[in-house]
Amino acid sequence: MGIKSGDEYLQSLRDNRSVWLRGERVADVTSADGIARGVRTLADFLDRQQTAEHLESLTFQEDGERYSMSFLQPKSAEDVQRRGTAYYEWAKWSNGMFGRTPDYKNASVMAFAGAAEFLNENAADAPTDFARNMRNYYLEARSRDYVLTHTLVNPQFNAQLAKEGLSSPEVALRVIEENSNGIVVSGARLLATLGPSANEIEVFPSTLLRASEENIPYAFAFSIPINTQGLKLICRDSYEHGKSTFDAPLASRFEEMDAVVIFDRVQVPWERVFMYKDPLLCNRAFAETNAVVHMMHQVACGKLAKVEFIVGLLCAMAHASGKDKDINVKGQIAEAMWVAETVRALLFSAEAHAEQDQWGLYHPQRRPLDTARNLFPKLYPKLVESIHMLGSSSLMATPCEADFSGDIAADVERYFQLTNLPSRDRVALFRLAHDVAVSGFGNRQVLYERFFFGPQSVMASIYYDLYNKEEMMQRVSATLEGI
Repeated sequence: MGIKSGDEYLQSLRDNRSVWLRGERVADVTSADGIARGVRTLADFLDRQQTAEHLESLTFQEDGERYSMSFLQPKSAEDVQRRGTAYYEWAKWSNGMFGRTPDYKNASVMAFAGAAEFLNENAADAPTDFARNMRNYYLEARSRDYVLTHTLVNPQFNAQLAKEGLSSPEVALRVIEENSNGIVVSGARLLATLGPSANEIEVFPSTLLRASEENIPYAFAFSIPINTQGLKLICRDSYEHGKSTFDAPLASRFEEMDAVVIFDRVQVPWERVFMYKDPLLCNRAFAETNAVVHMMHQVACGKLAKVEFIVGLLCAMAHASGKDKDINVKGQIAEAMWVAETVRALLFSAEAHAEQDQWGLYHPQRRPLDTARNLFPKLYPKLVESIHMLGSSSLMATPCEADFSGDIAADVERYFQLTNLPSRDRVALFRLAHDVAVSGFGNRQVLYERFFFGPQSVMASIYYDLYNKEEMMQRVSATLEGI
């Protein structure tokens, strides 16, 4: 089938899935209040990749079919750059505010399939061929253009156990039975962003599993359809409240629902199992297949689009009021520009130094991308703070769209204009800034960025461990030897 249309995507979601929002089961996510508009935005994105403008840059051709560029297994540095171009284009459609577009998880599936032999490293007596399963799944996901979500983290019941790399059987997803058809799992996982509007869910290992007998039931990786029997998604409350795109320009279009996933004796077929009973292999999987590098590549492109948008927003706000002549305001916005150019430089460096891995695929250099993913969670809240400081009370002086056609329209037109913007344009601009920096949608974005790849202290510790410190320390030693 290859790339799917928006209509085909919408139809694929009408499959009797068990999605729960505000205490009730959702009959159809394509029409449900709080979910449907985000779903239709994604349908529009899928349609765009088939247009004459984007077909060549966002898809590739193989065996007579067109597939999403995010499924391309890169065989050269040029292929890495082609993938980056596609990631960036997808991200610009939402200015990075729709963070979990399908290209993110496609990158992971592609990488695992390219390094599939890794999955069979200790699988001599395994009940299935993990490498074959992964390759087959990649071909299936590519040909059906699945929209994928994933879940990695077990709910925390006992914090001390979590610190020790152990899971809490009261809540954690675990294998409770093995049969001729596959494995049966029960428990919960969080947090599946885009879960209610995905076709399938990847359930991959938690970040760290101690190599111990008690962790065997928690060591697995698999993928199954969202409508699998026994699978339930419990949504957070929606930030999409049915407002017009004028009143909520981001939340009305880019709400990507997050959900906790409940597994109640879910049967996973053997052919969908990719890792099993090997905690150490699970711990190594994302790094040694380079899946994490390809995922970081997509993320860095999205963050570039996002910070560029915020720079544009800050400049537009300053120009509207004439504050763009103020040296202090210029300096404040310059700091956001530095963030944009830092992310751009790191992304360029990673792509320009693309490397071939042991599996024969090319990937961007890890260190620049790792730097970007460690910096951005710290810098994004500061970008939002810049909007607060520049917008101040204007972020609250935002009448609704209805006020421009109601009895007080003349007052609104007169008293809400700025030096360089008429009232309606001024209110639209500052409602956009409000949606980025003040609304529930905007604050969810801040939380999302803070913890996208995990706790910042853990990420920084991993960065430290992977950094090539020896050469720099040798310089220090050499300097001391001459004293």
